[in-house]
Parts: sequence; C-alpha cells; structure tokens
Amino acid sequence: MTSNVIRCTDRVALDEWHVLAAVTELPVGQPKTTRLLDTDLTIERQLDDTVSVRLGATALPARLKFGYVWTSLGSPDHELFDIPEYAEADRRNLNAASVGLHVSAPRAVENFLDLGHFAFVHTNYLGVEPYTEIKPYKVEITEERGEIIATKCLAYQPMSSLVATEGYEVEYLYRVPHPYCAILYKANAADLDRQDVIAIFLQPASEERVVAHMLLSMLDENSSDAEMRAFQQLIFSQDKPILENQVPKRLPLNLRSELSAKADASSSTYRRWLADHNVRYGTLPA
Repeated sequence: MTSNVIRCTDRVALDEWHVLAAVTELPVGQPKTTRLLDTDLTIERQLDDTVSVRLGATALPARLKFGYVWTSLGSPDHELFDIPEYAEADRRNLNAASVGLHVSAPRAVENFLDLGHFAFVHTNYLGVEPYTEIKPYKVEITEERGEIIATKCLAYQPMSSLVATEGYEVEYLYRVPHPYCAILYKANAADLDRQDVIAIFLQPASEERVVAHMLLSMLDENSSDAEMRAFQQLIFSQDKPILENQVPKRLPLNLRSELSAKADASSSTYRRWLADHNVRYGTLPA
C-alpha cells in the first residue's frame, strides 16, 4: 500500500518534472509501485496507452515524452525540455535499460559527463591506453534556456558503437537541460555528418538511491533492439560499480572538496549550476 505523505521538503526538487518509467515496459492494467523523492507512487498504463500517476488517492500530473512517463510532486512552472532528434523518422528510439543504483542523481549525471574515465573503465570500447589525454573543450551555459552545453569533446574510441568498424577520434557534445538529466550527442560511425543521441534520465528515489533510465536515439539500420540494448547495458555495467563506490554518495557542491583537472570542466560547471539553481536534493551544499 502506498503512502499519501510527501516526505521531501526541497521545493526545487518538488517543482521539477521527474521520470518514472518507460511506457512500453509498463504492463497494461497492472498498477506498479515506484518511489520518487522518498515518496511512494502508483503508475498504471491503460489500454489506450494513457498513463495515470497517483499519490494514494490523489492524481498527479503525468506527461508522456521520449517514451517515458514523467510526473511532479509540486507545481512546475515549465514544461519538459525537448530532444528534436527524437522525432526524426529514421531513428531507432528505445529504452536501453532502467537500472537501480545506490548513488545520488547528481553523482550519476557527473559520471555521465566524465570523458576522462573512458580509457580506464570502458577499455577497448569507449577508450584505450595510451589514448588517455582529453583535449581542452568548451563549456558554457546557454542564455536562451540556461542549459549546460559542452562542445568539441574529443575521445579516441576503439568501438564507439555497434556500427563502428574501426577506432577513430569521436566528437561528443554534452547537454544538461535538467538537474537530474543529461544528453550526449556523438558522431555516428556510418554517417559522420549526423549524431547518435544517448540520454540518461535519473529518477531520484531518495537522496542516495536512483533508477537510471537510459534513452537511445540511434542511426542504425542493421542492429536489433536487443543488440543495441546489450551494448549499452555492457557499457553501463562497467560504470555501475564505479558509481556505487563513490564517497560520499551525494555530490559536493564545494569545488575544493574534491580534486579536479582540466578534463573535469563539465563537472565543475555542473556543480556551480546546481548551486546557482539551489538544487539541494542529492547534493552536499557548498
């Protein structure tokens, strides 16, 4: 039985939109219990693919976007961000995985932004020694939407995706449009003029536990859904123990509390951005 008590007191977190589940993975007519911001919720998918979200007997707002259910425990004054590429007709859009992690949402976002770990954690896939140097890249906060954008991020990758036939220097663009969501765009190995899109949407169950939902929006005519999921799940399985061994679990916003290098420019900007937006849930204040 779910509780109708909202335990979270962080107004910024309460008034944000949060992901709950991939729509296609919800069985029709079978209510599912999940947790968001220390609060138990119930989700139910109907025959017409509409989805309801409830807190006890109270209906909560629900949005279906990018193939996921989103809700809020507060009163958001904005709509969800967009990913225009998701609507392109030749893309393969699917949920690669929804994985529970014993770590805070900001820690998981920071790991997603980290270029420096590729050669050491994702060896022979997203990196390999001796190609460990991360060249300087540009990080800014956009005036129009206030998002973090990191451009000209380069990394040599032996197997950047299932369609890659050889290693090459891959260009990345990172985007943070939401305190607990991040998106990367990487050059497609078969068509270097276009980009694959991989996004991580973190569902903060508590301040130190999340469910990581991973969206793939890929340009790949040959691989099956199962093959694309398996590749991404392999990469994520390499990140999981690193993430869960982070100490502390919550992300410190004081930039001097943990060592950083030039390759950590995205992380430093993200921490300042969280502090500027007064995001406290899952962080340790500066």
